[in-house]
Amino acid sequence: MPARSALVLLALAAALLLPAAALGREYPSERGIVQVEELLSGLEHPWALAFLPERQGLLLTERPGRLRLFDADGRLSAPIQGVPTVYARGQGGLLDVALSPDFATDRWVYLAYAEAGAQRRAGTAVGRGRLSADRRRLEDFEVIFRQLPKLSTGVHFGARLVFDRQGYLFIALGENNQRPTAQHLDKLQGKVVRLYPDGRVPHDNPFVDRAGARPEIWSYGHRNPQGAALNPWTGRLWVHEHGPRGGDEINIPQAGRNYGWPLATHGVNYSFLPIPEAQGKTVAGTEPPHHVWEKSPAISGMAFYDGQRFPAWRHSLFIGALAGRVLLRLELDGDRLSHEERLLEPLDARIRDVRQGPDGYLYVLTDSENGRLLRLGLRPR
Repeated sequence: MPARSALVLLALAAALLLPAAALGREYPSERGIVQVEELLSGLEHPWALAFLPERQGLLLTERPGRLRLFDADGRLSAPIQGVPTVYARGQGGLLDVALSPDFATDRWVYLAYAEAGAQRRAGTAVGRGRLSADRRRLEDFEVIFRQLPKLSTGVHFGARLVFDRQGYLFIALGENNQRPTAQHLDKLQGKVVRLYPDGRVPHDNPFVDRAGARPEIWSYGHRNPQGAALNPWTGRLWVHEHGPRGGDEINIPQAGRNYGWPLATHGVNYSFLPIPEAQGKTVAGTEPPHHVWEKSPAISGMAFYDGQRFPAWRHSLFIGALAGRVLLRLELDGDRLSHEERLLEPLDARIRDVRQGPDGYLYVLTDSENGRLLRLGLRPR
């Protein structure tokens, strides 16, 4: 780490001892005043974070290939050793991070990342390693899943990881900007897959016994999912994905269902021309989106809020917006999304990830060469 960067980080760590009011900004909202405290800056395209148990801090990824620990004392570690080599081009690199449901005993850390292949193409891979007792390295790292074939030239990797209550691992995968592949069951592009934690395929996956279909597939017809989370009240997986120009979607993937891309879409090409394969906004045999934005905020990251610290946020779904440069708060009435509020205007930053912390605050990563880790709270008016 350059000496200047190290000094900046030390200064930031020292600043964390000051009252939040000395560091933060406040934004009006419908439910109160959103208080924003900057915990870190100087991160290079941070992508995801995961909280360690028992106040051990959090892990965060930087897209060029670094996994770091931000501890409870406000110190940012040097890059953790044992991370695999990543394909750090375009949208590729080190992406999501998740902890094993049994992390307290097995210490498995799961990483999703872009992995290089032949002919200058790449695909999403997922692996796991055990976090050492001193939290400085991943040990015994093993790849448990590879998206095949490798078709990306640097875009649409997707790559969110979620464990459900039964311990199954769901992986949301982009279609590598190869649109038709999202409908091809012999390929892993544009799919949500479901695995055991060690990468084995569950015997009750929907396509296990279908000839010519990949047994890992749970659902298909997805474009570029960059948000996924488990609904804490229903235990069901929710996923959101980027549309093209328009048509960002939220879906609740069910086994064996087709979510439409590129046959069904509310968007058009970035050139404003129609998607060549599109047959309309809804197509027979495909599932309509649970929620859709006709104008794309460019959504990334997803967190349900079920904390006790800020009751006014309970039963809300928070989603980051890259192009929109806001934090979206969606109110839930059961599974129905009843209201949307845009927070943190004008933050003027691309929001890549949002998570609820064990302390009941929201934690947000901003995506840039000088990315930041922010902590959000809510003060009544």
